[in-house]
Amino acid sequence: MPSRSSQRRQLRERRRMLSAAEQQQRSQAVCRRLSRQKLFRTSRRIAAYLPADGEVDPRPLIELAWQLGKQVYLPVLIPWLGNRLWFARYTPDTRLASNRFGIAEPEISHRQRIAAHALDLVLTPLVGFDNNGNRLGMGGGYYDRSFSHLLRHKHWCKPRLAGLAYDFQQLPRLSSRPWDVPLTAVVTDTDWHLFTQGNTP
Repeated sequence: MPSRSSQRRQLRERRRMLSAAEQQQRSQAVCRRLSRQKLFRTSRRIAAYLPADGEVDPRPLIELAWQLGKQVYLPVLIPWLGNRLWFARYTPDTRLASNRFGIAEPEISHRQRIAAHALDLVLTPLVGFDNNGNRLGMGGGYYDRSFSHLLRHKHWCKPRLAGLAYDFQQLPRLSSRPWDVPLTAVVTDTDWHLFTQGNTP
C-alpha cells in the first residue's frame, strides 16, 4: 500500500490541476448534493471552512445555511490548547484575519468560541478518503485531535463529520491508525457516501 505522504502528494497535485471553472462547477455539484440530505437539513449549528489549495468550495452551502437561519462556524486554531480546533461564529459581517498558516479565521475574543461537541455538523476538507470513511488530511492531525471525543463513544453523538471531496479523491483503502476519527459521510460531485460507524444520521 502506498504511504500516506505519497498518496497525499499525488492527490494534491491532481486537485491543483483542475481549472478554476472546473473547481467551481464540481464544488457547486457537491454543495447541491449535500443540501438535499437530511444530514444538512436537520443541523442547526454547522461548521464549515474557507477553501485553499484547490479544496472543494463550501461557500454555496454557507450562503444557503444563512438563508435557512442556521448558525455557521469556522475553525480557529488555538496552539496553546493542545493544537485543537475551536469554532467561531461566521456571519456576512465577520472580520477575518490570517493565522500562522495563512488560513483566514474570524477575529474573535476567547469567549466567543465554542467547542467541537457543541456543533451538529462539521463540513471537513480532505485530501483523500476510502470506502470505510477514513480521511486523509493535510497531515497536521488537527481534526483528529479536535474530535477525539467521538472515539470514546460506542455510538457517536455530535457532531457528525461530512467530508467534501471530488470523486477522484476516493481511494480503495487507507491505512488506519488508532487516533484516526472516521467520517460520517463524504459528498462528492458525483456521489453520496454514508458510512456505517455509530454516528450515522
